Amino acid sequence: MTLLVAAALALAQYDDAVIARGFDHFYNLEYPQAIECFQKAIAAAPRDPHRHNHLAQAVLFQMMFRAGALETELVTGGNPFLRRPKMEPTQEEQQLFAASISHTLSLTSEALAKNPNDTSALYARGVALGFRGTYNFLVRRAWLDALRDITDARRLHNRVAELDPKNIDALMLQGVHDYIVGSLPWHYRTLGFLIGFRGDRERGIRTVRLVAEKGSLNRVDAKILLGVVARRERRPQDAVPIIVELLERYPRNFLLLFELAQMYSDLGRKEDALRTFDRIEELKRSGAPGFASLPWERIEFARGNLLFWYDEPEAAIVHLRRATRAADRLDPNSAVTSWLRLGQCLDLLGRREEALAAYRHAVETAPSSYEAKLARRWQRRVFDREEKRLLARGEL
Repeated sequence: MTLLVAAALALAQYDDAVIARGFDHFYNLEYPQAIECFQKAIAAAPRDPHRHNHLAQAVLFQMMFRAGALETELVTGGNPFLRRPKMEPTQEEQQLFAASISHTLSLTSEALAKNPNDTSALYARGVALGFRGTYNFLVRRAWLDALRDITDARRLHNRVAELDPKNIDALMLQGVHDYIVGSLPWHYRTLGFLIGFRGDRERGIRTVRLVAEKGSLNRVDAKILLGVVARRERRPQDAVPIIVELLERYPRNFLLLFELAQMYSDLGRKEDALRTFDRIEELKRSGAPGFASLPWERIEFARGNLLFWYDEPEAAIVHLRRATRAADRLDPNSAVTSWLRLGQCLDLLGRREEALAAYRHAVETAPSSYEAKLARRWQRRVFDREEKRLLARGEL
């Protein structure tokens, strides 16, 4: 849910130079600079609720990026929306996010008290509730509160679409909500506050595609979402051209290159995936803008993970050893998964004692994570080809 909803609610208004610069930083993963730009934009127009939403968005994505929650690999699997890593924001981030949302809700309440059909206020309020819902899930782990907020946000954006049928951007959240609810297990879809919103995955995808083609403010975000959905729906061939286009626009976003390598891997294009990793390494080595903060260990983990799935455990171990040697430099998800993959590769080679040590490290790295749960499973039983088959099919 998190990446899909948060990306869908991005409101990229570029009619202000400072805001435009902020979003350039934002889409290139430069969140401190984006936050600074949006704070300047607020200072220039403190009663504009959209600007407070921009700031909340940048703070939220900064948390998600640090936790490793912005990669589509995290939304694949059998039950992706319910397996999110818990984030640990700083006190400053929590206060800044809460204040931004509070300002938006207060300003939009004033505007709607004067005019209940103020589409700008309705839209901004829906965005704020959507961000709060994402925060509730990722930080508070309050799934029901989160889904209530998202549902309320959809109702507001539905109203915007009713009042202004030409506002294609207002359809974004409807599409995402349809897709998310349509992807949930049946017992979640029976909750009372979801009555009337049963969800429809295919309709959701069609709606997001419409925004990508005809939207204005949310066109870029709709394209990002289509890439995420294509990966999750195991249609990497649809994701590749989207990522290539985004890379041309945001060349400092190294996550896009990692995603491109993943898509090539999913397509069976191993050499293209490896060449993409070579490209990342060259950009890192040359000091290209945006790549200075990328840890070498993250590249090693990506290579090791690719070789694991291509049934080359011995070669994968070389890279995974390098990644785990300084796992503290990785985001929490990559760190725990590096140890897990290392254990799996060692098990496949019959090196059980070494595998058990790697599984212990995985559990110690992130005890409450889904990956730690899997590591505990393979502490009790050997990870073999059949287990790998089940893992690939999302049945574990």
